[in-house]
Amino acid sequence: MIKNGKIILWIFGLFFLNQTLLIAQNSGENAGNVQFEVSCNEEGSIYFTDGLTMLHNMMYDQAYDIFNESIKADPNCEMAYWGVAMTQFNPLWAPPDEQMFQEGYEAIKMAGDIGADSQKEENHIRALSSYYETADKQGYREGVKAWEHTLEEIYNQNPEDVEAGAFYGLSMLATAPADDETFSKKKKSGEMMEQLLEMSPAHPGLFHYIIHAYDNPVLADKGVEFAKGYEKLAPDVPHALHMPSHIFVRIGNWDETIAWNRRSADAALKQPVENMTSMHHAHALDYMMYGYLQKGEDEAASEVLDELMSIDNYQPHFGAAYGVAAARARYVLEQNDWEGAAQLNPRPDSGFDWDLFPQYEAIGWWAKGLGSAKIGDLDDARRAAGVLEELHQKTVENGEDYWALLVDVQQKTVQAWVLFEEGKFDDSLALMKEAAGMEDSVDKHPVTPGEVLPARELLGNMHILLDEPEKALSAYESTLEISPNRFNSLYGAGNAADMIGDSDLAATYYESLLQFVNTEKSNRPQLSSVNRFFAGR
Repeated sequence: MIKNGKIILWIFGLFFLNQTLLIAQNSGENAGNVQFEVSCNEEGSIYFTDGLTMLHNMMYDQAYDIFNESIKADPNCEMAYWGVAMTQFNPLWAPPDEQMFQEGYEAIKMAGDIGADSQKEENHIRALSSYYETADKQGYREGVKAWEHTLEEIYNQNPEDVEAGAFYGLSMLATAPADDETFSKKKKSGEMMEQLLEMSPAHPGLFHYIIHAYDNPVLADKGVEFAKGYEKLAPDVPHALHMPSHIFVRIGNWDETIAWNRRSADAALKQPVENMTSMHHAHALDYMMYGYLQKGEDEAASEVLDELMSIDNYQPHFGAAYGVAAARARYVLEQNDWEGAAQLNPRPDSGFDWDLFPQYEAIGWWAKGLGSAKIGDLDDARRAAGVLEELHQKTVENGEDYWALLVDVQQKTVQAWVLFEEGKFDDSLALMKEAAGMEDSVDKHPVTPGEVLPARELLGNMHILLDEPEKALSAYESTLEISPNRFNSLYGAGNAADMIGDSDLAATYYESLLQFVNTEKSNRPQLSSVNRFFAGR
């Protein structure tokens, strides 16, 4: 048993937690069903189960509070300490900061000191300990790999342990190569968890992680039934209400994307984190805005942006930072509002320090630089490219290799359009092709519904301006393979086909566009061109 002094110190610390908790009776209902018998007293066990349910729904802040309630109910509940440690490790999100890591590490040490009363409990403590111990010595990425390897061993020895299988599936998603165009590891993870659903058909983690497994261009169709089923398990959980849209954006279903994220954002407002607005609100609104922009409904998108920017107390979380930065940039860039992009403030007041998120601050500088280049203000564009270089270096230093690559893409994009405006067309095309190839080499991160403005689509635009419609068509079609039903790519493909003289192909793309665009709600100038095309046939 753990020494009483350590328990007393931990419990004493709990009294300094914010008291606006999502208490067990509210969190356990309408969030899914998990089965994990733990060696805690009755009250501690109830809290643990509710905390585990919220953990699988990736409501980490709420889960953290509930696991700590479990500890207060039973200070010797070792799995509650495990739960606290899990909430400080968000494997599909950003790496933890030092404070999060240390709190999680101390919690899993407490779990180990208390000792497990069952082999199942010992297995889960050992798996998470492998992450913390390895990450402490070799870094975050190696820690995640150690967690995966330990879970693989545990699950292979205990295939009836649904929790081990769910977390093993999650660990495979966390370690899947970002540049694997076959998504083979994600496919393996998803199919394994589909089998586990036969044993636990209402498990929120299995539904949740399967959606993440199929959140890619190759497997998205497999995720539709799980996207529709997840909401039935957790109709009151903001992230669960958002998750179906990960599949719907992949198949270009904008009405579903908008509807789910409206519900998610509304639910998030009802579940603040301490005295801050949940990052799930900003995350949902960014997805929602993306849907409206693809439908060409810019007034509706403007209302979403106003709602987003009316919040000045978002929690300092990468999901909120990305949502704020991306939505503001999307709104002007998707409408080709280059003047608006050039005037963008890359560091808006949203309640957190942008110095914590150089990779997302870069989005604003990229939009500003691109807009400046397109309106001929090349000095401002060059300044933005210089800031992007600084932010790229900071992102590299933070160990964010994925985001560093994308910041590099953004810098190259701005530089390419500066070269284009200078009349250096060969150089601009070469740099734009390089940027597009880099962006295409990795899949999109789950935090985003899609690239703010795909580099391949921008390459197509450049080819159009150079009167190279065949090459433009190829670029737009490549973009649509990854991001189906994008307004600007569908229009671009139709326009390029028309320029080539292939009116049938142009009609196909334009008809695809009109299938989801309500012309009474959209004032996009491209629609006038589409109408003229059909009038002239």
